[in-house]
Amino acid sequence: MASRKSAVLKNNEEETEEKQEEEEEEEVSDSPTEVKMSQIIMPCHCNHRQELCVGQLLKWIDITACLSAERHAMSPCVTASMDDINFEHTIRVGQVVSIKSKVNRAFNSSMEVGIQVSCEDLFSGDHWKVCHAYATFVTQRKETGERVLLKPIVPETQKEQLEYSLAAERRRVRMLHDDIIKDLLTHGCIQRGDSVEFSNAVAAEKTKVESVELVLPPHTNHQVNTFGGQIMAWMVNVATIAASRLCQTHPTLRTIDMFTFRGPSQIGDRLLLKAIVNNAFTDSIEVGVRAEAYQDLGTNRHINSAFMIFEVLDDHGKPCTLPRLQPEPLEGERRFQEAIARKKIRLDRKYIISRKQCEVPLSVPWNPRNQVYLSYNNVSTLKTLASRKKWRLSSEKDKVRLYSLEEKTMLSFRVDTEVDVPAHTAFSLLAELCNRPSWDTYYQ
Repeated sequence: MASRKSAVLKNNEEETEEKQEEEEEEEVSDSPTEVKMSQIIMPCHCNHRQELCVGQLLKWIDITACLSAERHAMSPCVTASMDDINFEHTIRVGQVVSIKSKVNRAFNSSMEVGIQVSCEDLFSGDHWKVCHAYATFVTQRKETGERVLLKPIVPETQKEQLEYSLAAERRRVRMLHDDIIKDLLTHGCIQRGDSVEFSNAVAAEKTKVESVELVLPPHTNHQVNTFGGQIMAWMVNVATIAASRLCQTHPTLRTIDMFTFRGPSQIGDRLLLKAIVNNAFTDSIEVGVRAEAYQDLGTNRHINSAFMIFEVLDDHGKPCTLPRLQPEPLEGERRFQEAIARKKIRLDRKYIISRKQCEVPLSVPWNPRNQVYLSYNNVSTLKTLASRKKWRLSSEKDKVRLYSLEEKTMLSFRVDTEVDVPAHTAFSLLAELCNRPSWDTYYQ
C-alpha cells in the first residue's frame, strides 16, 4: 500500500509540474485580431458514427480565420492556402468544439493566420487538442485595382514573437514545397514496388469519384465568393467515397496536405469534383481531389487540388492493414510516385518539428535531396528551443557565454558570442542560403 501510494503521489507531482509548465508558457495576449468561435456538436453536423464531419469543421475554421484576417486588414480577404492539418482526435455529438484564430504576421498583401481547435466534454469537464493549422489570406484589390498594403503585426508576448518569427520560415517552406517534390522525383529516390507486390492489388480506376455541386447563395461569403471551407467540405465528401471504395469500409480522415486555392468561384458556378486514390500504404490511403468550376457554356477553371490521408481504425482505435493499389498507366503512375514523395516530406517534417520528442526520432538522416527542406525545419526547431525561458548562464569567457537548459530527459546547450562586422556584410552572409558555407564550417 505504501509503495502504491508513493507512486500515485509521484504521478500527481509530475502532472502538477506539467500543468505549471503549461501555465508558465501561457501568456496573456490582448491581440485585436483574435477571434473565438464555440459550437456544440449536433446530429446534423455528424456522420453515421455520430462524429463531427471534417468538412463541417473546415467550414468553421475558414470562417473564424477569415474574420481574424479581415479584422487586421479592415478590408475583404480570401483564403489563399492552408498548411498541413493533422486531426489528432475526433469530436462527437454533444461535445463542444472551440476554434481560436489570430494573425501571426502580415506581409505586403498577405498574412498568416494561426488556428487552434480544441474540444470540451461538458459532462466530464475534459479538454483536449484537436488540431493546429496555419492559413494564408490575401486582401482583395480596391475598385481602382490597387493592392491593399497591410500594416505590420507588432508581437507583444513571447509566444507571439515566436510565431511571428516562425511565420517567415513557414512561408519559405510553402514556396519550396512543390520544388522539393519535383526534386525528390527527379533524383530517382522514389522507388516503385515490383509487379509481384501489386499482383493482387485493387485497380485505381475502381476508386474514381465525380460529383457536381451548384453554388448557391448559402454557400458564399459576403463577397459573393464560395467559402473556401465549403469547397473543402465538398472535396472531403468525394475523397471519403474514393477511400471507402478501396478499403470497403468507413475510413477516418487524419491529414490534409498543404494546398493552395488557385481561383475564386461565384454563385451560379457548377463545381466539378474529381477524386481518386493515388496510393495505398500499409495503414494509410492518399486520395487526390481536384475541383473545377464552370458556367453553362464556359471552359472549366481549376479552383483547387488537395491530398487527403485516411486510415481505417479497428475497435481499439489502431490502424488496420489496407489493400494495395494498382495505379493507372501514365498519369496514375505519376500520382503514385508523388504520393510517396509527399509521405516522405510529412514524415521528415514530423521528425524535425514535433514537440512530442519522446514519440519520434529527434533527427532525420541528411542527404543532398532534402538538405534545403531540413535546413529550414532545423531553423524552426532552433528558434523554438531558443525561446524557452529557463536558460541558465553556466560560464562566460572572452565574450563567449555558455547557457544550459534541463528539461526532463533532455539537456540542451547554447553558446552565444558577438561578432563585430558591418551590417551590410552580415546581411549579405545571412540573407542567402548559398552563402552559408563561407561562414558555417559545419554546414557541408
